[in-house]
Amino acid sequence: MIDNTPNQEIKSVNDKDHIKATEELMLENFLVDSRPWVVAYSGGKDSTLVLQLVYRMLLNLPPDKLKPVYIISSDTQVEPPNISSYIENSLFVVTEHAKKHSLPICAIIVKPGVENGFWGNLIGKGYPPPTRWFRWCTSKMKIKPVKARLENVIKQFGSIIILLGNRKAESSTRGQNMQAREYSSRKLALHTEIPNTLVLSPIAEWSNEQVWEYLYNNNPSPWGGDHSFMLNLYRQANGGECPIITDLNTPSCGGSRFGCWTCTVVKEDKSMSGFIENGEEWMLPLNRFRNWLKEIRGYDHLRSKYKRDGRPGPGPFTSEARTMILESLLDTERSIGIELISDKEILYIQNVWNEDFDFNFSALRIAKRFNRQPRCTETEECGI
Repeated sequence: MIDNTPNQEIKSVNDKDHIKATEELMLENFLVDSRPWVVAYSGGKDSTLVLQLVYRMLLNLPPDKLKPVYIISSDTQVEPPNISSYIENSLFVVTEHAKKHSLPICAIIVKPGVENGFWGNLIGKGYPPPTRWFRWCTSKMKIKPVKARLENVIKQFGSIIILLGNRKAESSTRGQNMQAREYSSRKLALHTEIPNTLVLSPIAEWSNEQVWEYLYNNNPSPWGGDHSFMLNLYRQANGGECPIITDLNTPSCGGSRFGCWTCTVVKEDKSMSGFIENGEEWMLPLNRFRNWLKEIRGYDHLRSKYKRDGRPGPGPFTSEARTMILESLLDTERSIGIELISDKEILYIQNVWNEDFDFNFSALRIAKRFNRQPRCTETEECGI
């Protein structure tokens, strides 16, 4: 039985009816109306499979049957660096190939603004690291940015169809929820939070074995991309992909999934631990920082006695704690040689600190000690 981790030898699944049924379902939905499609792509096996099926369909259609197809990917700015670079490169290869073949494909990488980003809220405003009961990161970093982009497309075209890589075999609860939402013979469902949006899960009935078999047998992809790096990520992390999140019903991607490297919702980041155990020792400082964040979340002396709205109770991190976290983050950044926080985020943090407690430009002074000297551009509001 093949679960989420691929093996070199894949047992052949003789029944190919699932491929034919999926291709027919997709073609019927694509040709029946003019709604543009939006493929949610996370870089994992399921979303890669959906994108590959869509792309192959487009290559086989005549020009007069084509319509816009968007590929949307979410970059929270705290994705594992190896995953983030892989997704960015993959989408570049897809779009370049699509241009050469005159396919109407547009790839979009959605990122949260600094006011919704992880560091702006954690270090700037002092939000404690997310928990299962206070998962502020999902709404701010994932749902809001994705919904805003999708709503722009909807304004232009009136309605869209989102294609997700959800599968009923992932869990009994997932299967029941997907079955309950389907409302037509075309296997479409209404999106629960975004108006004028339909959802199609074309590989809903596929098993894990069928997903892996297809990817192995169709490598490289029709756009020329090689799946080897993605398959190796699964072997290393022993986990699964983190889907594009557009509503709060989707669980956190911590633990065994490729999610944010800063995720403190779960007890242990099994994905990152898997990377480290399989030779990615450079990620050790990231793991130590993540574990430290989770630990200090419960330290009362590092938290204000009042919430940001003035109500009594465990509040945001104190000024001393926020300063300490920024120093530790920049020290971690220096140790791995990869930028973990942007200049814009540092400037935003300084603006928030100016309003809360700081009169000495402390964030900028700390950044300078680590050879980071963010500068405002003419179009940015620095407030300093």
